[in-house]
Amino acid sequence: MNWYIAKIVFRISTETKTGKDQFDEHLRLVAANTHEEAVLKARVLGLKEEDYFLNNNDQLVKWEFVNVVDVQLIEALNDGIELYSKIFEMEKSDDYIQYVHLRAAALQTT
Repeated sequence: MNWYIAKIVFRISTETKTGKDQFDEHLRLVAANTHEEAVLKARVLGLKEEDYFLNNNDQLVKWEFVNVVDVQLIEALNDGIELYSKIFEMEKSDDYIQYVHLRAAALQTT
C-alpha cells in the first residue's frame, strides 16, 4: 500500500451571484496500491463530499465537486518531507510577501 497526496477542487456557488466565483482546493492523503487507484479514490472522495445547505440569508449554497487535479506519490513519511509545492508568478511581489507575513503573524496569535 502506498500513500498519495491528492488535490481535489470544489466550486462554491450560491443562488445569488455575489462577485467572483469561489473554488476550494483540498489536499487529501489517500492510501492506494497504484496511482490509478489513488486517482479513483480521490474522485470518489470529491463526489461524496458534494453538499448543499441554506446559509444565514436562506440562500442555497452548493459545494460541487469539479475534479481531481493532481495526485502525487509520497515516497516516505519522514519528518520535514515536502508533501506539496506550487510555483506561481505575481505582478506585485511586495503584495504577496505582505500577505505571507500577515498569515504568519495570524498563526502566532492562535
